[in-house]
Amino acid sequence: GAECGGSRFPRFPAVLLCPSNMGLTRVCAVVAALAMGQYGAVQNVGKATNVALHSGVAREERWQSNGHKGATLWMTGLSGSGKSTIAVALENNLVNEQNKPYFTYRLDGDNLRFGLNSDLGFSPEDRKENVRRVAEVAKLFADAGAIVLVGLIAPYKADREFARQIHQNASIPFMEIYVDAPLAVAEARDPKGLYKKAREGKIKGFTGIDAPYEAPDTPELHLRTDLHSVPACVNQILESLSKAGVHIPASFRPAAEEERCQRPLEWEGEEGKKEKKEL
Repeated sequence: GAECGGSRFPRFPAVLLCPSNMGLTRVCAVVAALAMGQYGAVQNVGKATNVALHSGVAREERWQSNGHKGATLWMTGLSGSGKSTIAVALENNLVNEQNKPYFTYRLDGDNLRFGLNSDLGFSPEDRKENVRRVAEVAKLFADAGAIVLVGLIAPYKADREFARQIHQNASIPFMEIYVDAPLAVAEARDPKGLYKKAREGKIKGFTGIDAPYEAPDTPELHLRTDLHSVPACVNQILESLSKAGVHIPASFRPAAEEERCQRPLEWEGEEGKKEKKEL
């Protein structure tokens, strides 16, 4: 049998492997029947023809073995609003600060453009495809049992609604989180210097400057990052997750809110560096 960490995986049931228990022909017939029974109807989906869903271990069994449900937390907001900062802090809390680590994965918009979405630009059509791909990947991770932390500007309501719908159609928890900072605050932070370039005309189609951002009307959670600290925002998300019944214990352990963390979010932009020096 296969070895893993000094232990031995159980073998596949001998009744299906050993021709001495039943004829080889019958073994093949049983295995074939089991496999065929896992296929759904053959159909055409988009440009894909003659495909069929092949089922295996049930989602509920995966979630049970994992110790918690899978879910997608979709953080949307302007560049510099705090999506990535909050996602990293939340990921650290779930993995390192809870009584038992949670299976968590972060899908960051910039990170994904180094690979999966490196062929996409920032036209409305490419932004739509960007959201579609990320939504499908997030659904797969959540189906596997991960708490998926998506951080995308995703400026169009229709695209975010698509992400919500494919999760709801699959009966997978989905939470839209509006990470909100006024444009003036996000522009003052400007952690990557992009607002400055957009104002100088060096970047075209920049969300909030010369491209629209359609704010969510009814998000599951609305975080004002100009008013609350990172730990405070993380705790609001944890509270929402607790209400959704995703957690393992009776409740999540909150992030520590030390006195120095009570201030609104700080950034590595020029304003943030100035504030840190003053502190």
